[in-house]
Amino acid sequence: MSVPTLAEQRTRLAEAVAAVRSHSDLEPRVAIVLGTGLGGLANEIEVEAAIPYEEIPHFPLSTVETHTGRLLLGRLGGVPVAAMQGRFHRYEGYTLQQIALPVRVLRRLGAEVLVASGACGGMHPLWEAGDLVLLDDHLNLLGDNPLVGPNDDELGPRFPDMSEPYDRALQAAAEAVALDEGIVLRRGVYAAVTGPNLETRAEYRMLRAAGADVVGMSTVPEVIAARHAGMRVMAVCIITDMCLPDALQPADVQAIIRTAMEAEPRLTRLVRRVIEDL
Repeated sequence: MSVPTLAEQRTRLAEAVAAVRSHSDLEPRVAIVLGTGLGGLANEIEVEAAIPYEEIPHFPLSTVETHTGRLLLGRLGGVPVAAMQGRFHRYEGYTLQQIALPVRVLRRLGAEVLVASGACGGMHPLWEAGDLVLLDDHLNLLGDNPLVGPNDDELGPRFPDMSEPYDRALQAAAEAVALDEGIVLRRGVYAAVTGPNLETRAEYRMLRAAGADVVGMSTVPEVIAARHAGMRVMAVCIITDMCLPDALQPADVQAIIRTAMEAEPRLTRLVRRVIEDL
């Protein structure tokens, strides 16, 4: 698929924003990607509008069974938010430019902060399945970048700085909440890979040697787009399975789902309190 021209980018963004505005004039302060572990947070949002992705021009459609595919606009603890129920992945066939569009729409609607969650495999030998990991940095190994193509200076600079992709103040807030709530919260480096297959033992060794603590198939495209647009970012993932190359076991999908469900209440409490305290 060819990279859209600048005019095409602006038209698609404007049409998507207008479609959302036709449902609600709420100006969200926080954009939330309700990935794995944050599904329950949707039930705590005072929803003013729930818009199916099909009704937003140029939005990708989520093909993952557990992802609903709606944009929620409302308030969480009094804070205006926009929450994506369902995210998109490179392995679904979407370009990273397509995956970045929803983040840009939410930024144009007014969001200043992006909070994202997701599942990941754990490679740190001292961590365990079910642990929450606050992302401190990442490795983009997706073979692409959402900023490839003509740069729209109205969105952000051609060469955005990525020395601190994850906001330190938000990290400190999350760690303070975790301490208060008695939640184990790790901090680490996330490696983003294309998937959909899981990694080989040699690939896990390579990722670990490169400095990664966890590995997943999402999050980084949204983070890059958000930072390009000047948003503050916080991302937390749930270790749903351990990926230790010398003790690697075949993936157990049911165990992964169970682990994510057990961790969800902790992640929901953590994110809700961070957002409420903004």
